[in-house]
Amino acid sequence: MQINFDESIPIYVQIMQGVMWDVAVGTLAPGDKLLSVRDLARDARTNPNTVQRAYMELERMGIVETQRGQGTFIKASPGLAKEVRSEVTATAVRSFISEMRRLRYSNEEIVGLVSQGLDEVPTADGPSTANGQAVADGLAPGQPTKGPSGGVH
Repeated sequence: MQINFDESIPIYVQIMQGVMWDVAVGTLAPGDKLLSVRDLARDARTNPNTVQRAYMELERMGIVETQRGQGTFIKASPGLAKEVRSEVTATAVRSFISEMRRLRYSNEEIVGLVSQGLDEVPTADGPSTANGQAVADGLAPGQPTKGPSGGVH
């Protein structure tokens, strides 16, 4: 597994975001075991204390649970994926709006850009369409798109 960290965000936060992303998209399901602290630290080339901090924060948030001597698991909680997906989405939306406002776009311009982007960016089910035509991104109609998992597990 290749992990590329962003220097502007603490590594433990990026690990947390990766786990949350994988829960939100269903790559990690309730009851799934996460890599051990040592294994993830080795794979990520970071200090085990950093991974431990991420796991502790995820446990504090109710996303994972640690079973002594067995490891850390995604919490078996009804609706967890939906809750995590909502949190990940809210964070992404706030970040996007903040960046657009820093670029001095009005609310109307932001809505217009999002609408335009929805017509141009392929969906998870295949290419999006603009004016009834498949968007030319080098994808055949119905071919699934490949997105970064961004996850750590």
